[in-house]
Amino acid sequence: MRTLCSSTLIGEFFVIGFAGLVAMKDPGLSVSTVWLVSGLAMLLCVLLCGTVTRPGGVALGWALQIALIASGVFVPTMYFMGAVFAALWWASVHFGRKVDEAKARFAAQAQSSSTADAA
Repeated sequence: MRTLCSSTLIGEFFVIGFAGLVAMKDPGLSVSTVWLVSGLAMLLCVLLCGTVTRPGGVALGWALQIALIASGVFVPTMYFMGAVFAALWWASVHFGRKVDEAKARFAAQAQSSSTADAA
């Protein structure tokens, strides 16, 4: 799960950075505010890569997805991009868990077969 979720988060890191560049063009937003918010969101993406398998990591990822969709208020394209990344996040979590379960099952089978061979 960690690899799939981290890949999604790194993709979001770049999308948030590009959205910050677009948001800078809005005369109603100060450049410092745009980069403070974008920078914190980008930092959260990187930090989540390391904590996604810990308790609350996936929930924080969902909070990031909601914030990304909500950023469409300032950059309308982010409604679409946020929805795309929310779908990717769901797929990463869903299929990542399935891969982790399969790996655990194969490891258990390999362990039991090596124990049976030793006897």
